[in-house]
Amino acid sequence: MTAKTPVLLLDKEGVHGEKTEKILREFLQFYEDQYGVALFNSMRHEIEGTGMPQAQLLWRKVPLDERIIFSGNLFQYQEDSKKWRNRFSLVPHNYGLVLHENKVAYERQVPPRAIINSAGYKVLTSLDQYLELVGNSLPGTTSKPGSTPIFKCPTQFPLILWHPYARHYYFCMMTEAEQDKWQAVVQDCVRHCNNGIPEDSKVEGPAFTDAIRMYRQAKELYGTWEMLCGNEVQILSNLVMEELGPELKAELAPRLKGKLQERQRQWIQISDSAYRMVYERVKVLFEETLSKLQRARPAMEATIRTDMDQIITSKEHLASKIRAFILPKAEVCVRNHVQPYISSILEALMVPTSQGFTEVRDVFFKEVTDMNLNVINEGGIDKLGEYMEKLSQLAYHPLKMQGCYDKMEPLRLDGLQQRFDVSSTSVFKQRAQILMREQMDNAVYTFETLLHQELGKGPTREELCKSIQRILERVLKKYDYDSSTVRKRFFREALLQVTIPFLLKKLAPTCKSELPRFQELIFEDFARFLLVENTYEEVVLQTVMKDILQAVKEAAVQRKHNLYRDSVVLHNSDPNLHLLAEGAPIDWGEEYGDRGDGGGGSPGPVAPEGATLSEKRRRAKQVVSVVQDEEAGLPLEVGSEPSPACPASPDSVNTIRSLLSQDLQAESPLLNGAPVQETPQPEAVPEMPPHLPPEKAVDLEPSNPTNQETGEQVSSPGGCTLIHTTSEDSSGVQTEF
Repeated sequence: MTAKTPVLLLDKEGVHGEKTEKILREFLQFYEDQYGVALFNSMRHEIEGTGMPQAQLLWRKVPLDERIIFSGNLFQYQEDSKKWRNRFSLVPHNYGLVLHENKVAYERQVPPRAIINSAGYKVLTSLDQYLELVGNSLPGTTSKPGSTPIFKCPTQFPLILWHPYARHYYFCMMTEAEQDKWQAVVQDCVRHCNNGIPEDSKVEGPAFTDAIRMYRQAKELYGTWEMLCGNEVQILSNLVMEELGPELKAELAPRLKGKLQERQRQWIQISDSAYRMVYERVKVLFEETLSKLQRARPAMEATIRTDMDQIITSKEHLASKIRAFILPKAEVCVRNHVQPYISSILEALMVPTSQGFTEVRDVFFKEVTDMNLNVINEGGIDKLGEYMEKLSQLAYHPLKMQGCYDKMEPLRLDGLQQRFDVSSTSVFKQRAQILMREQMDNAVYTFETLLHQELGKGPTREELCKSIQRILERVLKKYDYDSSTVRKRFFREALLQVTIPFLLKKLAPTCKSELPRFQELIFEDFARFLLVENTYEEVVLQTVMKDILQAVKEAAVQRKHNLYRDSVVLHNSDPNLHLLAEGAPIDWGEEYGDRGDGGGGSPGPVAPEGATLSEKRRRAKQVVSVVQDEEAGLPLEVGSEPSPACPASPDSVNTIRSLLSQDLQAESPLLNGAPVQETPQPEAVPEMPPHLPPEKAVDLEPSNPTNQETGEQVSSPGGCTLIHTTSEDSSGVQTEF
């Protein structure tokens, strides 16, 4: 049995290929139905508004691009050669984990070995954890604790990326400190990539997530879903594999040969190959469907604008009829099975979430206070650009934010989790952690904006320190208010996520079969914008919403966890503050940093528009400094080979600004499964990296790239693209999920 088996089984004419097509076609019908509903809801929201309280903090409209979150060396296990190789890795601002052959290859702009999109992955630091997950993924291959693993780790500090369907990645570090740092960085990558559907997508995003929920409920799968991770294509691939995976296991597991570890390795390769093929098919069909809907959107918008009042009237009439039918049953269900547990669920959510937001406040206070002390004791205004450059990146510093994120880890819904069929609390943890990062960045950006305004008055060092303290107190008040608003909204949403699927499942046996008779109440012209199933869910939501709002309101009235009442409005609110955010983004390095020092001063200025690629790469700023000794090697007796010597990496944020960064665009998706392409560059002598002294300079003259180096694919005969398990020896560029 080899990894090529799925190529035969999942071919377009194969039985599993037919199954994939059937699942996709069925889901895409749900998506088309939900698209019209989401478009109507979005346009209605624009007209009516929601009356949400205005945020006190500013938000960054221009993202911090051209940043390197982290870079350094780590050891990666090559599955085909069964050897450990030292890799230079970096995490750019789009959070794709980029693996290069070594640092010299990175500086020479050689295409990376791999770009890993970590959506849906779990970060493990224990071989026992990994063996348990692998054993559970394939029937009859459960590993016993202490049994021989799939690979041998030469140190006590592994870092493993596990995915239920895609390939796994094995890394290790030399020290526990390195392991902790990499774990925080990679976990931040997972957190960011999991949140792959843009929140500013007011139509496509809601339509997709509602279609996923409706599709799974049609299969009687209610409750949260752990694999709602990544962008639309990744999520839909997970949905297909959720159904296709068991069939593959049943058919192929008995045919796997060899020892336990070999069978497990074979299954991982087979699952990965199947996932790649599903991904490619999903991508084509989803993009075709989305393109069709976007072409039809102008006509749909015109209909909605013309008939908005009639559609709303029709929906209210439909809702009143459904409400009259289900309300007695729904109220009894809420009173007996939901209402008694709302306060317990809320308390379980409030404690860790509020602790995390308090930690965000404390970290922000400490960083600004430390900066103020540095202004007093060291460089004053001359060093302000350097200090503010670091502070501006605080929300994206995985290590400094880790203490905030860790507060969510104790979240448990003991007893309640089984009652309400919540498969995992990870969805709530991740959402709260993302909100923490957003609020930290909002606080930092508001502080930046106010301080920049103050600096226009030309303060002395003493006046500047007093101003920093005053602005800090002002921002903290705004943070407390926004933190309360954000947490209350999070609590309401989480309570709905827990209770609504439970109610729908309880009511389904007596109510769902009766819903088709309400279809006749919808005019044919409005059928694209009104669905009986959606209106039914809204009515169910309304039956429990009153109790949820009351529970959150009571917690705020009692000032639990520093929650504010909805009626509280900041008396020192700044009505003109938001006007300050309309200006150009602040470049602290350009305006207040040391000029032209080329060494350990403040980060250099951002490359001006039209700058060459090499200039942009030199100016890239790094958020987290490196701790690992890049020249360290693994014991040779475990099968590793001596790594080529790489230039030592600087250890401070100041000097790391000269690192060259891969020119990865934040808006371009990280598509694992497609080789990294490089645009041919005109032959030229690259500039010398400024951090290398003359005596350690290396020849950076690029050689003519081969097909493997540029990632070019050669189609196989018959038009079928073969799936290869790439490795050190078989391909210059790995294609990764």
